[in-house]
Amino acid sequence: MKPALNKPVISYGSGFPTLLLKEVKRFYKVAFQTVAAPVLTAVLYLMIFGHVLEGKEVYGRLNYTAFLIPGLVMMSVLQNAFANTSSSLIQSKVTGNLVFVLLAPFSHLEFYAAYVLASVFRGIVVGTGVLIITLWFAMPSFEYPLWIAVFALLGAAILGSMGLIAGIWADKYDQLAAFQNFIIMPATMLSGVFYSIHSLPLAWQTVSHFNPFFYMIDGFRYGFFGVSDISPWSSLGIVLCFFIIVSLIALRLLQKGYKLRG
Repeated sequence: MKPALNKPVISYGSGFPTLLLKEVKRFYKVAFQTVAAPVLTAVLYLMIFGHVLEGKEVYGRLNYTAFLIPGLVMMSVLQNAFANTSSSLIQSKVTGNLVFVLLAPFSHLEFYAAYVLASVFRGIVVGTGVLIITLWFAMPSFEYPLWIAVFALLGAAILGSMGLIAGIWADKYDQLAAFQNFIIMPATMLSGVFYSIHSLPLAWQTVSHFNPFFYMIDGFRYGFFGVSDISPWSSLGIVLCFFIIVSLIALRLLQKGYKLRG
């Protein structure tokens, strides 16, 4: 029997809620590893960089530690959203239990939505944890909470979609690790988490503008301080376009059953 990923829409009485709950419970059961560990990592980054660059100001008025907090929060959201979908798919493929999900009457849209929504939930949970803990070090303002929410949700959805693509493409753990170490990690670390791009030489500023992760970080930070390297509306437009692109790629791969159908 072929996997049923070709139904057009989310249907009445579908198993979508069950699949979504399964994905949420999967990371919740190992919360010490999936939530507590990333929060600790972000706090260590803050302690090290905050101490080394103590007294430095960004945008002419912001304490560096306060500037750093939104970047670390968003970095945690993005990396954990990616990890949730990618690790779930590769584990299911390696252990051979993915076939039981594929044989259920899910459409490709239901499959995509369940995995990505679970990744968004994990990303937001981890990001919230990082924010709560780092408030002990500095209290950033919350100038535009709506911008914060919009960029956090869009960023998590984008990385959840990219994790889905990576999990579909990879056949083994080292392929997934290569995707994460050579694409996701560099793009995240070089997106302005630890610095304003205006502090870079002109050539590197230009390169940064080709990194979609930069716009997620910059727009998210704007929600806290009301200042950013570029207009938040420009960032929002680019992030939305990137979300549409990666979502369409993921949905197309699921619809075709690429590397999923035996």
